[in-house]
Amino acid sequence: MKKNKDTLYKILRPIFTFLFKAYYNPTVVGKENIPLEGSGVLAGNHKHALDPIFVDIGTKRVVHSLAKKSLHDSPVGWFFKSVGTIPVDLHAARNKEALDAAVDYLKQGCLVYVAPEAKRNYTEEILLPFKVGAVVMAMRSDSRITPFAITGDYKFRSKNLKITFGEPIDVSGMDVPEANQLLFDTIKKMLIQDLGID
Repeated sequence: MKKNKDTLYKILRPIFTFLFKAYYNPTVVGKENIPLEGSGVLAGNHKHALDPIFVDIGTKRVVHSLAKKSLHDSPVGWFFKSVGTIPVDLHAARNKEALDAAVDYLKQGCLVYVAPEAKRNYTEEILLPFKVGAVVMAMRSDSRITPFAITGDYKFRSKNLKITFGEPIDVSGMDVPEANQLLFDTIKKMLIQDLGID
């Protein structure tokens, strides 16, 4: 199943990467922190609908992104299904199917992208409270979490659009609240540093 969904992704990724870089002029820092092989959770802040593509261009590997279920149920749902995104019901109290699917991909040695805020941040806060999905899927698959921070503006030939990937976090041996707090604090610190906030 995984290999079938990799094909379209691999065909389209160079096209999306070229267009994204040509239009937005992004800066990518720390891509060496993304595992070259084996499983890994990529988790960071969520500020724009194009964040998943920005994450994707940091690695040549296939990244399976969690995406809201409404996209899968839309007229273009076939596209999201074909590239291996994982549907998440943002209105559900729990997303067992999404979590199980993400863990399954991780156990196959894949990369999974998740936005722990669960929605775009339109507030003045640096970060919204985190859902625990990222740390739970990492624990259940014995994977590490590569945190990232996206800053700047999604504008044509932007002068400040940037993504920074931090060193992978090992949450094994921790309880869920502790691991989730560590992930939140790590990403918040990265954002503060890249935004130049004292």
